[in-house]
Amino acid sequence: MPPESDAPAAAPARLDRLARPLADLRVSVTDRCNFRCPYCMPRSAFGRDHAFLPHREILTFEEIDRLAGLFAGLGVRKIRLTGGEPLLRRDLPKLVEMLARRPGLDLALTTNGSLLARHAGALFAAGLGRLTVSVDALDEELFRAANDAEYPLAAVLAGIDAAHEAGFPPVKINVVVRRGLNESQIVPIARRFAPRGHAVRYIEYMDVGTTNGWRMDEVVPAAEILERLAAELDLAPVAPAYRGEVARRWRLAEGGGEIGLIASVTQPFCGDCTRARLSADGHLYTCLFARAGFDLRPLLRGGAGDGELRERLAGVWSRRADRYSEERTGRTPPAGGRIEMSYIGG
Repeated sequence: MPPESDAPAAAPARLDRLARPLADLRVSVTDRCNFRCPYCMPRSAFGRDHAFLPHREILTFEEIDRLAGLFAGLGVRKIRLTGGEPLLRRDLPKLVEMLARRPGLDLALTTNGSLLARHAGALFAAGLGRLTVSVDALDEELFRAANDAEYPLAAVLAGIDAAHEAGFPPVKINVVVRRGLNESQIVPIARRFAPRGHAVRYIEYMDVGTTNGWRMDEVVPAAEILERLAAELDLAPVAPAYRGEVARRWRLAEGGGEIGLIASVTQPFCGDCTRARLSADGHLYTCLFARAGFDLRPLLRGGAGDGELRERLAGVWSRRADRYSEERTGRTPPAGGRIEMSYIGG
């Protein structure tokens, strides 16, 4: 059994130096992936000779569950399991079952979908609440170019169908849009998934991991994506559901689905960022783009009690002042809002 945590279940959110609460935690359960998407794990940096983490350096399920309880005591209400590709982690439904026992947690998982058909039923039975699946193209050739792997699109689509059959609510579809690669897929992806009730999220191509030779001229701005969608679809704006929501959303007039735009490059939202990231080897990062994090593993494996761990976590967040995307672009949204995005097409 995982160690019991004395963290209170409904503690107020901890604030950082910019008065941003800690509300969301992304947990990487593995550093391995079977795709080589150029915006995340380009083959040039993650080739055959790349040294992935040895098993002993990866957090155990018990360690992750213990930290989840402590983060919940600091205000975290949503945990998203990620990777690498999280479905490559053996026995992942066991971790989901452990986390799902904690009341009040919104438990989600992001996957490339290649193995989802095999695992959807077990994940739902274990208590996973929501799924996000990455689909950067519906054209087979473009799909393989986008993920730089030999997994067919049909396997991912079968995984989405399997999730529906298992009982999951409509999945969220993530689409990273890169100029010169998949702009042609913007409208077809919306037409396929949104009318079926799914939520499609278009994400500006960005330098995740800082290892991929990212270039601004490869970014398709969210405003341009919206223009393309609005010219073809009847969209109605949707108000934000909570503080820190990264997507600006629109609902389709027909079908009940929605689309969202995540403009992390051209319209940075650092001022409302409520997210922390826990790496597979136990480093805590307070920004998606951070190169260094706070190593929690020596504390976890060195006998630290929950009180000491909680104070360390609180201290890391309280000192946080990250606003990398705003600093990179030199664009700071007005207090309490975002830079306005033009809306063409009604």
